[in-house]
Amino acid sequence: LDGQSDMEVVGKASSVQDAATLPRLAAPDVVVMDFHLDDGTGRDAALVIRQTFPATRFVFLSRDGSDDARLAAVEAGASAYVLKSDPASDVLDAVRKAADGISMISPTAVARLVSKGRDRARMRDSLSPREREVLQLMADGVATREIGRRLGVSYATVRTHIRSIGGKLGTHSLVNAVVTARNLELVR
Repeated sequence: LDGQSDMEVVGKASSVQDAATLPRLAAPDVVVMDFHLDDGTGRDAALVIRQTFPATRFVFLSRDGSDDARLAAVEAGASAYVLKSDPASDVLDAVRKAADGISMISPTAVARLVSKGRDRARMRDSLSPREREVLQLMADGVATREIGRRLGVSYATVRTHIRSIGGKLGTHSLVNAVVTARNLELVR
């Protein structure tokens, strides 16, 4: 960042406490911050900084490309979320876009999200309507025999559906099938 003609670094910090005191020295347009600091998260620091400088924009850097991490960053008011594994040019682009009021999510994180969406669609489409029904009942905690009773099929038929679901989701147990289905948002 220091070497960019259109950017000036006004301070550095490695903790929430340090980050919270930096803006008092100079009101930054954009704060580039690791999402995981020594004594908390970038989210914590952003909330404190935003109290003093509500117009400051935030670019978070992280190793964590999970949906939960991105959501936490957005909730903290992130203008951009960039993975540390992304090229430096992506970080610079994110800072410039944030300064211009444009939001950005790491291209790598977006690619992961698209891949997850495709996986979800592929898995959902591979399941028959009956298998999706059985899977939802399993996720609701309904016992196998009760699933059969509710659907008007035999216990053996329900077990066949469960084996088929496991094969399609790449799992080897009922619990793993439900966990995978929840992670892919195939069930409520």
